[in-house]
Amino acid sequence: MIRFNTAGPLRGARRGTGTGAAVLLLLASIAAEPLRAQDDTPEPEGALFLLLPIGAQGTGVARSMTALSGPESVWWNPAGVVPVKESSLHLFRSEDFLGEATALSLLGSRPGLGTAAVSYLLWDFGDVELRDDQGNFLGTVSFRNHLGILTAGTSLLEGLDVGANLKIIQTRVACRGQCTDAGVTSTTYAFDLGGRWRPVAPLVLAGTIAHLGPRLRVFNEEQADPLPARLRLAAAYEVLHHFVNRPDLSAELTVEVEDRLRDPGSPATYLGAEIIAGIDPGLSLRAGYAFGSELQVDGVGVGVGLQFERFNVGIAKSLSTTTLGDDTEPVQITFGFLF
Repeated sequence: MIRFNTAGPLRGARRGTGTGAAVLLLLASIAAEPLRAQDDTPEPEGALFLLLPIGAQGTGVARSMTALSGPESVWWNPAGVVPVKESSLHLFRSEDFLGEATALSLLGSRPGLGTAAVSYLLWDFGDVELRDDQGNFLGTVSFRNHLGILTAGTSLLEGLDVGANLKIIQTRVACRGQCTDAGVTSTTYAFDLGGRWRPVAPLVLAGTIAHLGPRLRVFNEEQADPLPARLRLAAAYEVLHHFVNRPDLSAELTVEVEDRLRDPGSPATYLGAEIIAGIDPGLSLRAGYAFGSELQVDGVGVGVGLQFERFNVGIAKSLSTTTLGDDTEPVQITFGFLF
């Protein structure tokens, strides 16, 4: 018999534990196939890494991002990139017990046309040692997920922005050493469709359909899992104008509801706040709370951002724990350069 050893000298004990969780997720999705028709539980989904947060702004407001705008909107609502008027490059980084996430986005804007972006995300869930019953080392199994995104957004009418993402999704399990096979690579595509409407100056209403696409086939057509398609509806309201009439000060409160497109009925609710003081330099303070989000329990998010000349940096932390372990979500770091 061949067994996984997740406690070996990989990239630290935390990575080993996280990869063990990834292995359990993979095996659980396979084992669940024969049971799908026997109960009323929602059908297991594939590519669940698409539900993990990316970016300091989104993490700081506890994922209540659909109604907000900025470069990070490529990961949440493509219509949110329309207000971005300068070309920029942004790097994203996080690390936790599940693995390491590294991403980048390149955005460009053309007056009268809109904003476009190209983005790439690598989720590295680490390596697992492969050993036989006697403990002899056979090889290593690696778990990597890749995501490429093309984003386009524009203004249709005064106050109405729309956007779309085209995604290429790939999950890869590779084996090096004395392996019975070279591993499994699964590739599919998906779309995000989003909109932001400002009926009056301080109010934004927004919605997104995310991760809409064909099933992700793991081994064969019978074991093809649906993508975690989601519907998000949100609103944001700028409250500070009631008290202070200064263009360099703002405070937006956001509320968002997210639910599955397939098997709806278990919505998650996100509340967020973002206070921005100054333009250049500018300081952003962020906080939020998540209720009933999948892959995490209820909890607070906090973050801060700084804009100085052509640079911006953000850092955020979610204080909620995931359902896969006792650790909290990772610190998210975002660095941007305007050009």
